[in-house]
Amino acid sequence: MIENALQELKTRIVLFGVEDDGMSTAEYAIGTIAAAAFGAVLYTVVTGDSIVTALTGIIDKALNTTV
Repeated sequence: MIENALQELKTRIVLFGVEDDGMSTAEYAIGTIAAAAFGAVLYTVVTGDSIVTALTGIIDKALNTTV
């Protein structure tokens, strides 16, 4: 009786620790939405006036530097 209970417990522990490879359809949908949202935020930040001005200033300074 105890041996059966121990074997069942071992089986449950092993099955609990087995990794599930890949994503389900719902996980793909959530991941796609999250990636799109991140892309939208990143695009908004990068195309903002402050970033464009800062990058233009860095490039101008680099091009006008005498060696």
